[in-house]
Order: sequence, then C-alpha cells, then structure tokens
Amino acid sequence: MKTVGIVGANGYTGSELVRLLAFHPHVSLRFLYSRSNSGTKISDLYPDLTTVCELVLTDQPEDVDILFLCLPHKESQNWLAQNLINEETLIIDLGNDFRLDGNFGNRNFIYGLPEINKKQLSGSKSIANPGCFATAIQLALLPLAEKGLLNDVYTTGITGSTGAGQSLQPTTHFTWRNDNISAYKTLTHQHVDEIIQQLVSFNTNEINLNFVPWRGDFTRGIFTSSTVKTEAELSDIYQLFEDFYVDEPFVTVSKKAVDLKQVVNTNRCVIQIEKRGSFAVIHSAIDNLLKGASGQAVQNMNIAMGWEESLGLNLKPIAF
Repeated sequence: MKTVGIVGANGYTGSELVRLLAFHPHVSLRFLYSRSNSGTKISDLYPDLTTVCELVLTDQPEDVDILFLCLPHKESQNWLAQNLINEETLIIDLGNDFRLDGNFGNRNFIYGLPEINKKQLSGSKSIANPGCFATAIQLALLPLAEKGLLNDVYTTGITGSTGAGQSLQPTTHFTWRNDNISAYKTLTHQHVDEIIQQLVSFNTNEINLNFVPWRGDFTRGIFTSSTVKTEAELSDIYQLFEDFYVDEPFVTVSKKAVDLKQVVNTNRCVIQIEKRGSFAVIHSAIDNLLKGASGQAVQNMNIAMGWEESLGLNLKPIAF
C-alpha cells in the first residue's frame, strides 16, 4: 500500500480525490491538508463522505509516497517552496502552476494528458494535471492536429458551477446561476495557452484557437463544440478518431448525439462529430471534476505507479 496526502482536501477536487482514493486498492490516505479547516472532519464538510472517510483535516503535512496538490491557481509553487518534500514522492498538481513551464527546482513536471503522454508519465515523479476545459478541447482536436489538419478553430464550451470552485462568488451563488447562462473570459480563457502548447507539438500548421466559454445552469460537466474547416469526408474523420483512441480506456467516439449525463460521475470523455459542407463540428463531453480534474489525477497516478490505468475509476454515469 502506498501512502497518500491531499493538500487542499477541503475543496471540490480534493473531496472528489478522497472519494476515489478511499476505495482504491493500492493506496491509503495518510493526511488531508487544509489551513482554513484544520481540526474539522472531512465528513463534516462533505456529508457524502460519512463512513467513506473520517479523517480530520490538518495543517501539518506528513511524508507520503504520493502527494496531490489541489490548491488555487498559482499557489502550488508557494506551498512546495515552504514545505520540504522527499524527491521520491510522486507529486500530482491539479492547479495550473506547472502546465506551461514544468520546471521547479530539481523537478520537471510532465503534462498529464494520458492520451498523448502515457510513456512520459510512466515512472514520473512530477505531473501537471491538465485543466478541465483544456482536457475536453484537446481530446476533441488531437486526432486532427496529428494529421496537420488544424488552422482556425472556433470553440464554444459550457461548464457547471463546480468549475468555479467552492468559494462563493457573485457568479456562482444559486440566485444568480439558476435559470441563467452567461459567457465569460471570451477569447482570453487561461486554458487557451495550455491547449495551443500541446496541439502545436502535433500540428504542422499554425493554430488559431478562438474559445468562448459559458457558465451553465447545472452543477457538473463540460460540453464543448469545436468548428474546423476541412474537406475530409465525415467517415474518414470518424476513422481518424477511432484509430487515434483505439487503446484509450476513457475516450469513446460515438456516432450518436452526445449528452452530458453520459459522462457525469465518470472519468470518461465522449466525442461525436458532425459535418456540413466544408465544416466539421467536434463535440466532446467530460465531467469537469473527474476527467477534468480528480479522476484524471488518479489515472495519472495509476500510470506513474505502473498500475492498471483504470484502477478505481470504473464509475457509472448518472442517468437521472
């Protein structure tokens, strides 16, 4: 059994990690770190964890084999600078500190999108978990990028309220979010640079990604639609995607319409493609807290440790 610590366990991604890892056959939760909720049982913050995990949150980290960082963006570097971590400890950062520049001290963080970096992730001690929108959009575009078929991409995506984190904000409380939809960070979302950095490593052309994200009136999930110009036939595009993801356990290429409920509460991404004239639209759906965060982090842990990739992640979607 490998020991695990979670820094920022009081947040949504941290609590989802607790839920997943409590039933993982190869790990044991050693500590749950939180400065703001130190001394409180995790199950008092999240009643769904009652009997699942009764650990008390602490502000004193311990030596562990695997460390997950679930901190607000730009705080992981500060935390690591203030806390001495064994160089043999596997660190998986769920923030955006190391996605663009993976260098930190003696560590070099590998970008943790398993569908493209599985070999590099195997045996790694430092992993930068991708962003939620970045995961959904990249999985929708990677097969085209590999063949040099991307130029201008126009993407819209809608996300649930949990994507904004646990802290209450004017745009996340119920009375504002309910019966409401709004665009935000139009063409300036922080995940764009992360997406481009990965796509250009495959694509032979310059890529212009024009991304408009939306806030949705629901709790969990991300649904994106990416429009690209291509003369390829729809059947050929489908074959391209099926070949690219043939060995990937968590990506499904569907010829039926995609629904968000197909992926909520799972580590899956479901992709569907439509085409009219010279334009193809690639739809992708994920759970922002699982394949977009905690589930993918567990997937990365499994790969890094040499365990079965899907261990602890065989989850059924919520149908109703």
